Amino acid sequence: MALVIAGERSGVGKTTVTLALLASLCRRGGQVQSFKVGPDYIDPMFHQYVTGLACRNLDPVLTSEAYVQQCFAKHRQASEYALVEGVMGLFDGVMGSGTDDSQHPFTFASTAHIARLLDLPVVLVIDCSRLSGSVAAIAHGYCSFDPKIKIAGLVLNRVGSDRHLSLLKDALQSLQLPILGVLRRQDNITIPDRHLGLVPTGEISELDAVVERLADLGDTCFDWQSLLPLLDSQNSKLKTQNSKLSTQHSALSKVRIAVARDRAFNFYYQDNLDLLQQLGAELVFWSPLADAELPPNIQGMYFGGGFPEVFAEQLTKNTNVLQAVKTAIIQGMPTIAECGGLMYLCEKIIDFESKTYPMVGIIPTSACMDKRLTLGYRRAVALQDSLLVNAGTNIYGHEFHRSSLRANSHQPLFETYRYDCDENMGFEGWNLPINLHASYIHLHWGASIEIPQRFIQQCQSHRMCYSNVMT
Repeated sequence: MALVIAGERSGVGKTTVTLALLASLCRRGGQVQSFKVGPDYIDPMFHQYVTGLACRNLDPVLTSEAYVQQCFAKHRQASEYALVEGVMGLFDGVMGSGTDDSQHPFTFASTAHIARLLDLPVVLVIDCSRLSGSVAAIAHGYCSFDPKIKIAGLVLNRVGSDRHLSLLKDALQSLQLPILGVLRRQDNITIPDRHLGLVPTGEISELDAVVERLADLGDTCFDWQSLLPLLDSQNSKLKTQNSKLSTQHSALSKVRIAVARDRAFNFYYQDNLDLLQQLGAELVFWSPLADAELPPNIQGMYFGGGFPEVFAEQLTKNTNVLQAVKTAIIQGMPTIAECGGLMYLCEKIIDFESKTYPMVGIIPTSACMDKRLTLGYRRAVALQDSLLVNAGTNIYGHEFHRSSLRANSHQPLFETYRYDCDENMGFEGWNLPINLHASYIHLHWGASIEIPQRFIQQCQSHRMCYSNVMT
């Protein structure tokens, strides 16, 4: 089996509890495969830093219910333990049309939905900092709301004192619900955050010390005798399925793709990178911040999201790379740029203090930071044939950014809608014929293998055309 760590709402300490469990398990010598519900990039970075294994996102909106089950079954089998961190509150989701949300359709893609899909027990984290007797009403409500969800026990977080804990235990006694962990208010474990959530792992100099403190917390604050049997990944009822890739697609011939990965660009789904490699790509990781030039002999480029606005001054000073990227795209190199990557390809980035930094300049507009957060799942309808999709194709993605473009494309990639209704969100994305896909919308390719296939095929075509020109 595996275990789902859920919260009664956002901000109750799910990530701290999850990281403490992961760190303690790794200290014990176990290999742990972690998963994250939803489209998040940053929490999985912390999981991977602790476990040494890439965390896998479980998101039926970006992929499908079948893919979620397949992904979980495939990756949990190689590890001794498996742990799933939820998203927001246990039942917070969207309206959906899946096969497993008939009782509460508004919980599609929620932590509860994933727990039902995978038939996993849930540990509920409750923020007790302003609670005493009311904790029992909260726990009872969560246990009774959906009978398909098995609440294996509770973690009481931010407990203030022994007296406070005694009141909580007395209130919960009638529910006969196991208390699997008690965490006191922590002042010595702090992970900094900024405008899009936690600061990524690559920017935290004291992270090893934080992980050690999390492991100490995990060692002392949980009922391991009860937890370990629940965390045993080999007890899962899900059977490993053959992947869609291995059964229906063969690898294409090798191409070299430059993947920007450093402190400015680090938002990638590991499944996307895996698919590129399985389809025949050699991924060459490089840094637009630190490297003096593009990697040699590449046939494609991939710029993920991240925080280019935070490192704009350093990016703008690397003029050789800015010019090399622009030249490569002008010469037809197939290029994907998502969110932060889109911003990098603009003429300028304007930061929160209205300072302006020149960027690549292939997209004729500026990316301007502002306080308004654009957030949510999107249904995007392709308006024309592009690097990744044909005109008329519906794809599903996720937006999460605090920047906006000062001008819209005359040939946008998509017309976009909210995922769970028909509200039109306008036109989005920039498309240079054949070779550039630049968009704020993050895509997971797990259930859409035709997207990376198409990208690699375009990279192969570019290599052949470039070779013909050179000869």
